[in-house]
Amino acid sequence: MKIICYAVLPLEVPYIKDWANKNDVEVKLIREELSATNADLAAGFDGVSSEGITPVDERVYAAFEQYGIKQLAIRQVGFDNQDVAAASAHGITLTNVAAYSPRAIAEMGVTQAMYLLRKVGIYQDRMAHGDFTFDEKTISTEIFNCTVGLVGAGHIGGATAQIYSALGAKVLTYDPFYDASLEPFTTYADLDTVLEQADIVSLHTPLLPTTKGIISASSLKKMKRSSILINMARGELVDTEALITALENHEIAGAGLDTLADEFEFYGQDQVTKLPADYQRLSQMPNVLVTPHVAFFTKLAIKNSMEIALNDAKMIITGGKSRNAVN
Repeated sequence: MKIICYAVLPLEVPYIKDWANKNDVEVKLIREELSATNADLAAGFDGVSSEGITPVDERVYAAFEQYGIKQLAIRQVGFDNQDVAAASAHGITLTNVAAYSPRAIAEMGVTQAMYLLRKVGIYQDRMAHGDFTFDEKTISTEIFNCTVGLVGAGHIGGATAQIYSALGAKVLTYDPFYDASLEPFTTYADLDTVLEQADIVSLHTPLLPTTKGIISASSLKKMKRSSILINMARGELVDTEALITALENHEIAGAGLDTLADEFEFYGQDQVTKLPADYQRLSQMPNVLVTPHVAFFTKLAIKNSMEIALNDAKMIITGGKSRNAVN
């Protein structure tokens, strides 16, 4: 059995090699992201794995079908950059890693929220200009006096609810699917209630036609002027221009963003010379914290995502079915 892995990070290599030795599978490692221009590298292999940030179009699935490949194992939760219908049409089973380490992403969201809640960015900006004062503009609220509103209560949203609950915050959650196991940590509510009452609004929902732009200009106007928006999910959940306007007009107090709608154009690249205007505007705001889609990036998460993806690839290659299949 032979599997090819695209977009391999240096930190993944030891885990991949260890898995290959344990499972007696030949695994080829490719640094480049999977695309129509290099899909031919998979010729002669039985299975494929890749990351899930870079968009993949029908030409890739068509090539895989030609090579007799039946699956593509995505080493991330999100699969919105895959053309699921096209994959199915070419007989390709897509799998994702739904729960490689929910706490990794949950902890990053809480970290960003605490940074913004305590006005650290504003203090850093002042201090860079020789100003070491504090005043009514930088006074904070303690987390146990806050209401946190979660949009999405899957694996990551659930882990986030548990962390905030342990810190003493009141947690409200909007999700069309009710999970009774989260009752000790959160109270379910409608979206308007979550937006209107939360001091911190944290996004953990997948990108779907029904969730794209769920944080719009009208959504932002429903939030408190003192509230913070955290996005640990997908950039297109947020109308970025509306968010920038809301921040500039002080309609909300800050934003923590691990993802942007146009991130695939520059995230993960070194020596980027031309940055999108939205990133440039956001990065200049001391009440905004932007990270390059790295909430998942912990040792445990990397190990788990790689092992789960390769286990799924092997399972499907040998005729089995994976519970992680998305089509």
